[in-house]
Amino acid sequence: MQGHTFIQQSKLTSVSGRIKYISSHAKQENLYAVYETTDRSFWRELAAENQAEFNRLGNSGKCIEARELIIALPPSMYKYNHNELLRYCVDKFKEQYGVECIAALHHNKRKTNLHIHLIYSEREKLNEPIIKIATRNIFIDENGKRRRTKKEIVNDDGSLRHGCRIIPKGEIYEKHLFDKKLEIFKDKRFLNNVKEFYTDIINDHVISDAEKLKVFPSNSPYIATRKIGKNNPHASDIQRTNKIKDDWNRHVDHALRAGVPKKALIDLKKQEIVAPIRDAINAGADRHNVIRLFIERATRTLNAMIRKIYKMSPEVMESILKDHFKEFVEYCRAPLIKRQREEREAR
Repeated sequence: MQGHTFIQQSKLTSVSGRIKYISSHAKQENLYAVYETTDRSFWRELAAENQAEFNRLGNSGKCIEARELIIALPPSMYKYNHNELLRYCVDKFKEQYGVECIAALHHNKRKTNLHIHLIYSEREKLNEPIIKIATRNIFIDENGKRRRTKKEIVNDDGSLRHGCRIIPKGEIYEKHLFDKKLEIFKDKRFLNNVKEFYTDIINDHVISDAEKLKVFPSNSPYIATRKIGKNNPHASDIQRTNKIKDDWNRHVDHALRAGVPKKALIDLKKQEIVAPIRDAINAGADRHNVIRLFIERATRTLNAMIRKIYKMSPEVMESILKDHFKEFVEYCRAPLIKRQREEREAR
């Protein structure tokens, strides 16, 4: 069975700390290579500019200094020259997106997951810095906001309020070494594009065709399982949820073999899983419990549908799934709802 590409993206609030972590032999048990497209001062300057902009705009939450991709590789790629493999994968990313990167090639502790940590900048460095000089005194309040007059940042006795400051005329009040964050990295399609990009690279270089990968389709009746990372505090919850997702995926395989159209299964997934989970989480329900609850319920409904479909002629099945799909789902769910109601009343 062809495997799926695994690439995970995260936002970094301390890029320097993360770089030290992924590139340290002391912290990484199986660190094979580190490759950088620029020097380390770039990342310090990038972090400083992102933090300065974050404070200047008065944003809440945490400042995002850079982003990281974790790219899983087929096991046989361990046999390649580690430095050349990492350099090739990183240079391809920089060639595609035009931003600086630093990356490390790792194995996990048990050496079952060869992967790349690729940190990239969302900004390109300017050829010449943009320097803004104050043409008059600039008054900044304790929230980092500009005020028109000095009166707005002083106490009744005329002293400067704590956290407020004055930038004298003629001094530098803003300096930019980097361009704006590139919109492409904020696009929801970016991660899927990266998956397709690296899937092509991996498939062109795997030793065996059996290790070729494919991107998990976004519009699919199947549900992707989650990878359980190192020291994940939710590992047991994710493991339980993955088992329930696997059960749903097996039922989808069964339904397809029974002749249920793929579109009907996609509609069922949206109706019975995606929409109710989204609504419940937005209402404040526990994420893991809600996901398990609705996938289990949808799997029971699908199981009931499969049993009933096997008793139908192809013509009847096609007609029902085409013209009366929602009614058929409710018909299949009715006995389950009745049994649950009876169990609640019995308690």
